[in-house]
Amino acid sequence: MAKVGLKDRRLRWLLVGAVALVLALTMALAVGCGSDSDDAAAADNGGGDTQVKADQLILATTTSVKDSGLMDEVVLPAFKEAQPDIEVKLIAVGSGEAMSMGERGEADCLVVHSPAAEEAFMADDYGTLRLPVARNYFVIVGPADDPAGIADTDTATDAMKAIADNEALFVSRGDDSGTNSKELSTWESAGVEPSGDWYIETGQGMGETLRITNEKQGYTLSDIGTFLATQDDLDLEILTKESDDLANYYSVIIINQNMHPTVNAAAAEMFANLLVHKDIQDALADYGTAEFGQPLFAPNSAAVQETE
Repeated sequence: MAKVGLKDRRLRWLLVGAVALVLALTMALAVGCGSDSDDAAAADNGGGDTQVKADQLILATTTSVKDSGLMDEVVLPAFKEAQPDIEVKLIAVGSGEAMSMGERGEADCLVVHSPAAEEAFMADDYGTLRLPVARNYFVIVGPADDPAGIADTDTATDAMKAIADNEALFVSRGDDSGTNSKELSTWESAGVEPSGDWYIETGQGMGETLRITNEKQGYTLSDIGTFLATQDDLDLEILTKESDDLANYYSVIIINQNMHPTVNAAAAEMFANLLVHKDIQDALADYGTAEFGQPLFAPNSAAVQETE
């Protein structure tokens, strides 16, 4: 896939300037959000293994953001240019697993898209800050001949019911991801408990699930970003319309350092502030347009206006 965004020299320097500004403000204002605590980290259990690794940021992100190329092509290069001494260790997993990592203190920062689970995560104090970052739509994709006739439906609920009524092959991620959570809630709305030979689970990420769906010429639920980024290798089509029950929202979460002293909350704050800064949000809004004729994401940060 052609590189998008950072090859434009002016955009590249805009992003770097924005990152520098964000990091300077973050350090000067000492926002809080749990980053007060190299001392607390060292004091807990006498230091040693409880020390924060200031030169490392562990980022657990949903596979849809990774597979779309957004992190590797736009966000991480901008962060790296501004903070070359901080190594970002990116771990792409489903949103459920990302939040489990956060609960265990195995990540510093999360980018996820499972709103109900995120709200529960924050209510249990595993995170200190949750900010909206981006949005797009889920899509149901399938073979061009559309044996279940879902192209004639108006909502995801109706499409899923049509698939079940026709016992048309459906391929589920089955991995506790944000996409899988959306799929299961949509089945529930349709009054369907999927089972039988027509329903299979991959236990894999979005890219691999799309590949298996293509191989079997079935249906699956995908975020639109990953589908557009991989569609050249697939013989599948988007068969649903944009509808409220297919809305897809992404957030960034900083893990609670008071609960897990080894969490690098300072670096997580820098990264979160970068994602919601106006210049990065503008870059995000353009990402994918040159190659696909439409952006893969839309900016969704309420903080954008507040920073100006």
